[in-house]
Amino acid sequence: MNTNEDAKLLLKDEVYQIVGSAIEVLNEIGHGLHEKPYENALAVEFGIRRIPFQQQPNYDMLYKRHKVGLFVPDLIAFAAVVVDTKVIDRITDVERGKMLNYLRITKLRVEVILNFKNPKLEWERIVL
Repeated sequence: MNTNEDAKLLLKDEVYQIVGSAIEVLNEIGHGLHEKPYENALAVEFGIRRIPFQQQPNYDMLYKRHKVGLFVPDLIAFAAVVVDTKVIDRITDVERGKMLNYLRITKLRVEVILNFKNPKLEWERIVL
């Protein structure tokens, strides 16, 4: 199997569980609210589904080994996937670029962007 195929399959089952949780949240509370209720509802749903997670953990942002800031992601699931909740018109290259930066900061390989703006969940998986 080549590297591209490996990247596509990386944490496939975990991402499937995260997206399933997000669909349940969207079906339960509806679309178009602020981002924080979706983050909190996902934390509840992850707990119900026994998905291990951290909500808003802190990561130091370093520049040449000096701390220059703090990054606080919405959720980290399975100690391996950055989960970012959004309420935006659509996921664009701007968000994709930010997600790659978030993966570099956290030193994780997979991120899932979940967009709750519309009645149908929009989501993307980003692999570094």
